[in-house]
Amino acid sequence: MYTPAHFKIEDVGEAHALMRAHPFAALVTQTTDGLTATHLPTVLKVEGDRPLGRVECHLARANPQWKTFVPSTEALMIFQGPEAYIRPGWYPSKAEHGKAVPTWNYAVVHAYGRLEVVQDQAWLRSHVDELSRQQEAGYEAPWSTADAPESYIAAMARGIVGLRLTISRLEGKAKMSQNREQRDSAGVVQGLGARSEGADAAVAALVMRLTSRRP
Repeated sequence: MYTPAHFKIEDVGEAHALMRAHPFAALVTQTTDGLTATHLPTVLKVEGDRPLGRVECHLARANPQWKTFVPSTEALMIFQGPEAYIRPGWYPSKAEHGKAVPTWNYAVVHAYGRLEVVQDQAWLRSHVDELSRQQEAGYEAPWSTADAPESYIAAMARGIVGLRLTISRLEGKAKMSQNREQRDSAGVVQGLGARSEGADAAVAALVMRLTSRRP
C-alpha cells in the first residue's frame, strides 16, 4: 500500500485498535481462478509468540474461496476504518491562493500472512462463541449460542469453515490532513462537525489527534 511517511501508522497497537474497532474485513486471496475477495467478521488474537497477531474468521462452506486459494501465496485482509470526503472550501488557505482540491480522509490497515483452513467442529463452535461475545459486548442482554437450540447451532456450524491468518506484516495508513497547515486541518475539523454525516465525527477526532502531534 502506498503510504507517505506522514500518514503511516507506526505503532502496532494503533493498527490493532483499528482492526478491533472495525472487525468486518475483506479477505483477498490468489485462487486458481484469479483474485477473490470475501467480506467477513473477524476476531484478532495477539499472543506472546505472535506480536503482530492472528486473525480468526469463518465463511460459508458453499463459498469456494476456502478450497481454491493458493496456500503458497500471501493472503490479504483489509480493515477499513473511518473515512470522509473533504471539501476544499474547508481550508482557510483556499481563500488566499485557491490552491486546494477535494480529497478523502481515511484510516485503513492491511494485514498480510499465510492462511490456514480449520474444519474442526470444536474450534468452530469456540470461534463462533467468541465472535458472538465480541459483538454482543455492551448490550444489556447479550445474545449467546446458548440462546438457540443446540441442534440448530450444530447445523449452522456444519455449514461454515474456519480460517486463520497468521500476520507476517501489517501496513497501517491514516490520511488525516497531516499534510495541511494547522489552520487548514482545523478547518477540516470544523467542516466535518458542521456536516455531521456518517463517520464525520470519528474522522474529525482523528484529524485533531494526529495533527496535534506535529511539531
